[in-house]
Amino acid sequence: MNISGMNALVTGSAKRIGKEISLGLAKEGVNIILHYNTSEKEAIKTKEEIESFGVRCWTVKGDLRKDARQILYDSIKISGRIDFLINNSSVFPLKKFEEVTITDLEETFIVNSWAPLILAKEFSKITERGKIINILDSIISGYNFERYPYYLSKKMLEDITYSLALKLAPNFTVNAIAPGIILPPEGKDYSYLEKLKELIPLKRWGDVSEVVKAVIFLLKSDFITGQVIYVDGGEHLKPRVIM
Repeated sequence: MNISGMNALVTGSAKRIGKEISLGLAKEGVNIILHYNTSEKEAIKTKEEIESFGVRCWTVKGDLRKDARQILYDSIKISGRIDFLINNSSVFPLKKFEEVTITDLEETFIVNSWAPLILAKEFSKITERGKIINILDSIISGYNFERYPYYLSKKMLEDITYSLALKLAPNFTVNAIAPGIILPPEGKDYSYLEKLKELIPLKRWGDVSEVVKAVIFLLKSDFITGQVIYVDGGEHLKPRVIM
């Protein structure tokens, strides 16, 4: 499938993986609806970078905790249509199993699980055909008790992916990508990844370009749905337990 000229809404696309996905799609000729919440300065810079590839870029500000539907409809209003929905936004709280509260779960699930579901449902109502990609995390193949709400929210998004692939067929494909050790958490440098690479069968950390290539592959494919692609150097083959 030729994706040039299509419009993609990428949530949380002002920086990190969302930014790289947007730039990668722009290189393929895809127009980007750049969603952000608090990262306005980064969003302005990323918009300029996207437009340097000769495509259009619109910015949409909104808090996924309360404005998911409005973000989608604002995106339609400014761009005219959406062909692809990339649910990339995530919150990544450091909340251990021993201290987790219902509030922690609720705040994490709303952004990481509920908002992608709402966006997908609304997208399917206003668009005849489209493609949805959810960004997961390779930790879903193991367990993470250090960031327990985050881990549970990504497990739920995995199941949302499978169920939507069935529910929205045949006019929509719904897939997911589970990145592994690719970017260090905010506030840490690549020495953080250096300590972890021995856990990976390929004995190295990955580059974010590998995630971008997986996104493009899924958007160009018309007969793939309900799949999770692990971009993790084989980490999911040796599930980790983080206590």
